[in-house]
Amino acid sequence: MRVIVAEHALKRLRESRQEGITLNDIIAAAESVPGTVASATRFRSFVARSGRKFDIVVRDISGGRLVITVIGK
Repeated sequence: MRVIVAEHALKRLRESRQEGITLNDIIAAAESVPGTVASATRFRSFVARSGRKFDIVVRDISGGRLVITVIGK
């Protein structure tokens, strides 16, 4: 499945709250969500390689799986 990361999510990665979360962490998390996500849904409790916990909001669109935002814990 193709993962598309929105500009908003990339912008959030530069904030201190998301420090330690990489683009690869986000892509791996989005790919691990099973099934189809018809509407924007928050998925919780992912762990980045750095050990930082985070949530993602994703939605499936015709081009793939869109990561709308990232929320660091």
